Order: sequence, then structure tokens, then C-alpha cells
Amino acid sequence: MAEKEAKARIKINKLLEKAGWRFFDSPQGRANILVEYNVKFPAQRLLETTLNDLGEDFEKTKNGFIDFLLLDEQGFPFIVLEAKGEDKNPLFGKEQARKYALSQHCRFVILSNGNIHYFWDLEQGNPNIISSFPPPENVSGIASLKPDRQALVNELVDSDYIVLTQKPDYAQDPSYQNEKTRKNFIEVNKLRFLRPYQVKAVQAIQRAMEQEKDRFLFEMATGTGKTLVSAAVIRLFLRTGSARKVLFLVDRLELERQANTAFIAYLKNDFTTQVYKQHRDDWRKAEIVVSTIQTFLSNNRYKRDFTPNDFDLLISDEAHRSIGGNSRAVFEYFNGYKLGLTATPKDYLRRVNTADLGERDPRELERRLLLDTYKTFGCETGGEKSAAAPTFRYSLLDGVKDGYLVNPIVADARTDITTRLLSDKGYTISVQNEDGDDEETVFVHQDFEKTFFSDNTNRAFCKVFLEKALRDPISGEIGKTIAFCVSQNHAAKITQILNEYAHTMFPGKYNSDFAVQVTSRISDAPQFTVNFTNNKLSGSGNFDPAYNTSKTRVCVTVGMMTTGYDCQDLLNLCLMRPIFSPTDFIQIKGRGTRRHNFTEEVIDPKLKEKLGDIQKERFKVFDFFANCEYFEEQFNYDETLQVPRNGEQGSEVHDEPPRYLVEYTSTIDDMLSVLNQKEIGPEGMKVDRMFFEKFEQIIIDHPVIKEQAEAGKWDELLRYIEGNILDKPEDYFTLEKLRKSVHADRRIPLREMVEKILGLIPYFKTRDEILDEEFDKFDSRYLPKEEYFTYAKTVFKAYIGDREFRDIIDSGRFAELNNSPYGEAFRELTPDLRRLIPEYIKDFVSLNNFVA
Repeated sequence: MAEKEAKARIKINKLLEKAGWRFFDSPQGRANILVEYNVKFPAQRLLETTLNDLGEDFEKTKNGFIDFLLLDEQGFPFIVLEAKGEDKNPLFGKEQARKYALSQHCRFVILSNGNIHYFWDLEQGNPNIISSFPPPENVSGIASLKPDRQALVNELVDSDYIVLTQKPDYAQDPSYQNEKTRKNFIEVNKLRFLRPYQVKAVQAIQRAMEQEKDRFLFEMATGTGKTLVSAAVIRLFLRTGSARKVLFLVDRLELERQANTAFIAYLKNDFTTQVYKQHRDDWRKAEIVVSTIQTFLSNNRYKRDFTPNDFDLLISDEAHRSIGGNSRAVFEYFNGYKLGLTATPKDYLRRVNTADLGERDPRELERRLLLDTYKTFGCETGGEKSAAAPTFRYSLLDGVKDGYLVNPIVADARTDITTRLLSDKGYTISVQNEDGDDEETVFVHQDFEKTFFSDNTNRAFCKVFLEKALRDPISGEIGKTIAFCVSQNHAAKITQILNEYAHTMFPGKYNSDFAVQVTSRISDAPQFTVNFTNNKLSGSGNFDPAYNTSKTRVCVTVGMMTTGYDCQDLLNLCLMRPIFSPTDFIQIKGRGTRRHNFTEEVIDPKLKEKLGDIQKERFKVFDFFANCEYFEEQFNYDETLQVPRNGEQGSEVHDEPPRYLVEYTSTIDDMLSVLNQKEIGPEGMKVDRMFFEKFEQIIIDHPVIKEQAEAGKWDELLRYIEGNILDKPEDYFTLEKLRKSVHADRRIPLREMVEKILGLIPYFKTRDEILDEEFDKFDSRYLPKEEYFTYAKTVFKAYIGDREFRDIIDSGRFAELNNSPYGEAFRELTPDLRRLIPEYIKDFVSLNNFVA
């Protein structure tokens, strides 16, 4: 036996024992490991129906030896473990292990070289990398799950699918049968019937399952009830035995709380829901586990606390936010079915001309994330230029047409200042530099409240909003509003201005409670959002005690109330900042699209009956930076407001003096500022991108290259490109020119360029993303204890990226670590980790990938 294989076997033996498997009888039970188990195959094809993938060599295979055969509690073959030498990829043994598993009627396979391990459920798909061997009881739990696609496909899903778990006998209740009392019965019992399109969404999963798909994507507009649909999907999988446990991932704490509350309300009679971080020891008792992606990512907790088979269905809320970048590692770690939810349609970016985007333009980042999301859920066909088809799509226009959502009135409100900031030339003013000389500088809308400050502009925003806001149809006061600001300091200023104006307009009514700042630096801000929804922020019923509505009328925020926030009686949204992310724009606008019956909040029954239903038919978006024009050119604006100049001069208050300060007054001649020279990217940037685009077209149009890539003939393909396309006089493409043209922060290999062009990868990962991925592989193998995790990651990345640090470690000049920013982290590591990290990197990581 080769030395590498012998070492692998020793490690595998230890890993098996650590997981609870037994080589010998013991007080814990009988031995359940057979080593070098001899397998004798029949000479004829008696197993054709199950071994049809073995190929022509099947007849020649009369016997073989299974490296490790693991047995179940009754002593029957359970798992085939195929061992390879340390120098070999465990996946090399995949087909051999499959052959052995089928011959022994085993459902499970483990592939290992002692360092890297894969677990494979033959009934569920592909091998998945695992950090340690699963214990017998864990695999027994998986074995008890017998996914029956046909049962899921045949399950009857109708509008009462959730109601049947909330109140199974609802249809027999006299109060429901009586049409006069039915509405009140539904409200009192909080029954949630699925709308027709929500039923279609769940049925779309059933159709996809019938086609043997295991990844799904719902593209549904904000306000269309993605959480309710998720609850129906969860019930479908749990009820039909297609899942034992479900993981619902979100990217914000407030969404975690909302999802947990909703699932309890919808499904508590049949299933238990837990928030993971609140009940770390109890999550195994729950069928539904809710968590933020950040909780799972922290110190790679998902690998320490869970095995890949712990969840049979994963749902990612706001998928392209919660599985972007490093978060993808969490999502892909777990086996099982995967459902993504997004309110951002990929088609929304159809007008974005990426050839004209700077390398850091947020639209390009958004485009990458969306494309990556569609690929992740198997909804992208034929490369990134092809149309994507989600499992189910329901747009804002669909919701408006069907009467479930409302469209906004857009108030395109531009001050003199913002009009100039928004112009192609920007806002040019003359300022004095440090030498006392006059110089011209240009500000654009991105600079507002970051390097360009104007109290008068903020006052103009607030004045127009208060004069033109939609009013509450019952109390007559300013309708409930969210104002989105540039920063927390900006939010503080806007809150103050609004309260000053409200005191003048409504003396004695609000006492500084008219507007409240709701940002991360404000204590109890998350509770403020809940209270605002429930109409009790700062009190309620300020104008009419018979009407339950929040005393506070405006929540002033930056990003806290952007996604997943549900407040149906919102009537106004103020965009007091420029928005660059299409997702943020859609989410912000979506806060106002939900319908609402204002009469539901009337306390006096007689008044309620007199008023009848008063439905929300519209909401207003105050757009001070032409965001709607930029993102939605097809909308007809219902109202354009001319904002008057405000000559009042105010004062600025900052936590710290800003580096650049321009004090704006009502006349340009009176302005005074310090120069802020913003450097724009090089002139050749567009030309560089066009250079790469030409290379892309040559690769795409080539009749052989794509075929070779799909066949995995990369060596031949790359040799062909190097010999026939690079360094030729026609275009003189060179690797260095191509690398410069894509503006990456590392050396992009030729293969990676071709993979990107052919749509095999969504984008060029950054140096830091690759570093994180490499460390994740190291962590999967060695799993350093949590107290060493941060130090290990710091040293790992520093050893790769910092040549000076690497030289110190390799030469043993540890005294010099006192002058290194990574010295403290290195000293905190155990001796084993100090040795393992450099050894691992030398063996498995190519440093060339990290050179710019």
C-alpha cells in the first residue's frame, strides 16, 4: 500500500471512531465497520435496471473490495466509504463507490482521502463536501427521509392550504358558513387564504419537482406575500415527507423576527418554529429554523454546529442579497432542495449598458448579483446574455392589474440645487483653495450630504413634502410616511426640521413626536418600526381618539426600513437621497404598494359602519433626485412640483467636522467652501472594456471552443487559444492587456477568462473573495476551535497576501513579528495551527492567483 494511502487510512480510522462508528464490539454496541469487504458481482446482468451506468466493463468485473463498509443498527450494509491516497482527489473514486453501493443496496457513500471528504446520498443528487464524518444516528435520520416526489406533486394545494393548518374545521363553522359573519370570522381567527397567484406559485414548485428539479426561484414584487407563500411551500414539503427540517435564511434581524412571527402564526398547529440564535440547543426540536445569514457565517458556525444533511429544504429570502459573496458558502454547504425569493426582476436591468459603466458603478455590481442569483437557482440558460426564467414570476404590474397592489403618484420635486446637481455638467461653483486662489469644482448628486451640505435644500425638501403630502382619509393629518436619507447625520437634521415645521403647522399637537429618527444608532429603533406598523409609535389617536393611528407620522431612516418592512397604511415616501441600487429602489418603492382599508383602524363600531370601507388607492413618492426618472422611464408622472427657493439660512451640526464643507446660501455669489477634487477614472477605461468585449465575441463565435469547454478538454482549448488567438497581429490580444482591461485586483488566468465569457462563472471574483474561499477550504479540513478562528483567518490571508510576513514565517525570524500587523494573531495560534497554515498553503494554494 502506497505511503499516501496508508496515511489516509490512518486518518479515516480516527475520523470514523470520532464520529461514533466502531471497529470492534464495545459496551456501546456491536462493531459496525467492515474493512476490505469482498464484493462478488454476478456474471450476468441481473442488476441491469439499477447498474445501467456501469458501462461495458461490467461483465469483466467479477469481484472487488470495499475499503470500508458501514453497517446500520440491524447489521445491514448502510454506507460505502471509498478511500483514496492523500495526493488524490476523493471524487476520483465516485463511480467505483457507486458500483459498490448499488451492489450492496446502500443509499449512502462517503468519499475521502483523509483530508477532504464528500457525503453522497444517491437518492438526492451529487456528492457534497463535509468537514467531518456523520455519526450513525445522523445518517439514520437521513435514511428515514424517503422523498416521494409524486406525493408532493399530487398534493392538493388550494386557497385554504394554510387555513387548513390554522383551523382545520373552519368550513364547518356556522360563522364561516354565514356570509354576513364570514368576514369577521376570518379577521378574528386571523385566517390567511392564499390568493390565486400564490396558489399558482406553490403549484409551480410542484411542476418543477415533477421535472426532477431541486432548485427554484420565485420573482415576486414587494407586497405580494412571499412569506405566506414560503409558509405554504414549507407545509407542502413537510407534510408530504419531502423534508424533515427547513432552514429559512434572511439578511436582516427585522426580517428574522417577522418571518418567525409569521411562521408561528401560520403553521404552529402542525410544526414548530425556532430562531436559531435564540435557541441554539433546541433547534433540533423544530421543523422550521429561521436565522440571519450573518449568524451562520460568524466564525463559520454553519460548519461547526451543523452537518450538510441537517436541512432538507433551504429558503433564501431576498436571495440575491442573502447569498451574494461569502454568504453563498452557507447556502451551498447544505444539501437538500433550495428556493430563492427575490422582488428584483432581472429584466429590470435591461436598460443598463455595461459598456458605459465604471468599474465600481453600483449598477454593474447589481447586475452581477442578479445574474449570479439566477445561475444559482438554475434559471439562467445559455450564458448571461440569455433570458432567465424563474420558477414563478409575479410583477408589480400583475399585482396592480389584479387589484392587490397600488401604483404611486410620483412627485418629481427638484430644487435649484438638485436640478444643477442632476445635470450632465453637475453643479459648478468657485471656491478658494488653501492658497487663497479661486478654483472651480464640480458637484454631482452623489455628493449631496457627503461632501456638499445645504440646510436650505433640506428645508425645501421638508416644506414641499408637508404642503403636498397625501393626508390620512379619516383623521385628515399628514399620512404616515417614511423618509429615506443619505446618512444618520442627515436623518437627524431632517427629523429636526420636520418637527420644527410641524410645530408651526399643528401647534400643540405633536410636541416633537411628529417625526422620529429610526436608524441603527438610535436605541430601540427596531421596536420603533414595529410600533409604527401597529399604530402606536409615540402614542396613537392624536387627532381622533376613535381612530387608531400612530401619533408619529414620519419615520426618518437611512436603510433600516428598506426591505421586508410591512406597513400597509403608508401614504407617502420621501426619497431625500439619490439611489443607485435597483434593488434598493424597488424595495423602497414597494413599501407603499400594499393596499389597506383605513376603516379597520376605527375603534367606534357606529363610526366604522357609517364610514364603510375606505381603501388605499394610491400613495405618493416625493422624488428629490430624479430616481424614478432614472430607474423607471416608462412611468408617467402624475405630478411635478416646482420647489421654491428658501432664503432662510440655517446652521449645520456635525459629530465631526467634515473634511470638505460647502455652505450653500440662496445666491451663488455668497457660497463659501473648501475644494473637494474628485478624481474620475482614466479616460481609457471604456476603450479597455471594448478591447475585452472584442475578445469575448471571438471566443463566443468560435465553432470549437465552447464545445471543448463543455467536454472538459481545457488543456487542448487553452493551447489552441494561446497558439491561434493570442499574440496575433490582427488584434494583438495578450494576457497582460486582457487582464488590465477587466480591472481585476489579481491575475486572472486565461481559463477563468474563457469560463466567464462562456457563462460558466458569473463574474471575476475579487482577490478577497478568493482568499475567503481558500480559507473556507482550510477551515473545512481542520476546523480550528472558535477561539482561534479569527486569528487563523488573519494569518492565513496574510501569509498569502503579504510577502514580507510570509518571509518572516518561512525563515523563522519570529522576533520581527513585533513590527508586523499580523504578529499578534500569529502568536495567539496554537503551535499546530502555526505549522499547518503555511504547509497547507504551500501544498494547495497557488500564490500566482493573488498577484495583481
